[in-house]
Amino acid sequence: MYSPSVCILKNEQSRIIEETPTQKNVTPKLFPILIIALLSIAPSSATADENAVKVVHFINGARGDESFFDSAVRGIVEAEADFGIEVATIEAGYSSSTWGEQLEEAAAGEDYDVLIVGSALMRELLEGVAPKHPDKRFIIYDSSVDYAEGGYENVYSVLFRQNEGAYLAGVYAGLMTESGTIGLLGGQNSTTINDFVVGYRQGAESVRPDVVVLVRYAETWNDAALGEEMATEMYNEGADIVFQAAGTTGLGVFKAAEASGKRAIGVDSDQALIIEKTDPDQASHILTSMMKNVGASLYRALGLYVEGELPFGEAETLGVKEGGVGLARNRYYEEATPEEVKVAVDRAEEYIREGRITVETAFR
Repeated sequence: MYSPSVCILKNEQSRIIEETPTQKNVTPKLFPILIIALLSIAPSSATADENAVKVVHFINGARGDESFFDSAVRGIVEAEADFGIEVATIEAGYSSSTWGEQLEEAAAGEDYDVLIVGSALMRELLEGVAPKHPDKRFIIYDSSVDYAEGGYENVYSVLFRQNEGAYLAGVYAGLMTESGTIGLLGGQNSTTINDFVVGYRQGAESVRPDVVVLVRYAETWNDAALGEEMATEMYNEGADIVFQAAGTTGLGVFKAAEASGKRAIGVDSDQALIIEKTDPDQASHILTSMMKNVGASLYRALGLYVEGELPFGEAETLGVKEGGVGLARNRYYEEATPEEVKVAVDRAEEYIREGRITVETAFR
């Protein structure tokens, strides 16, 4: 473990050059994602009937990633139970060439009120579909349509400042590493994933300026064997902690961590608590997870929709301050983490919330 004597306020530039997103910078209305607040939306009793709100959740992948999509599913399932909505899920698989046709078919159906899609990979497809169905409502999470182009008054977008969550993961990894080398496995060399990279590197360098950050891109979201292979390479190169941001591919990172006796950081969901149900030994190698609270954001969005208060025609962005991202502090974190590291991570989180730390971004 590296001594956290370096000032946590150090905020160095990170050099990442990525494509410029086409979406307009939207000044969103921000709402905290707090469990208490969420529960206050829920009606005291709700039963599905012929007047129930009908929701289609279109997954450009499949359930079972124990991360991003599973988080979305959990939030929607909770909303179904609490708000009396009816949900149909479409698992479109990982062949992106079929997503457009499947989305067109789903959007053309009459039996839904709201259609939900997720990730930047679906943005352009939704931009092509939503204007054709002005009487329907659409939600996209973890990306935003380009409202500057017009025609998206029926779309609500919710984004996350994953760079802020990744900064906290970097602070943590920078303080916990013994070798001075850490890694990150991304699912794709894209702006969103490089937003993770920027924040992770900046956070690690803020507490350990000489840290070495290895970055690899799998260019696939559904190949755990490849993820294991690439993580093993990073561990062999000296990394003792690898942060995964690669969906199902990233599950291989945990296998590699277990096999090599090293450690890992999960993403989107509290992955240690999910994995411990089937493999507690593997879960013990996951120090924490960078939480992107997709499920909570969708639960909240659907609650607001039922109340007629969801702000269509605009995007909201949720970061540390709004409870949209953060680190999992489960028993694995508590047991593995020295008190001085916990204090440093908490301080970094507080400083981001207060605006005393500005996290760099890959979005320009």
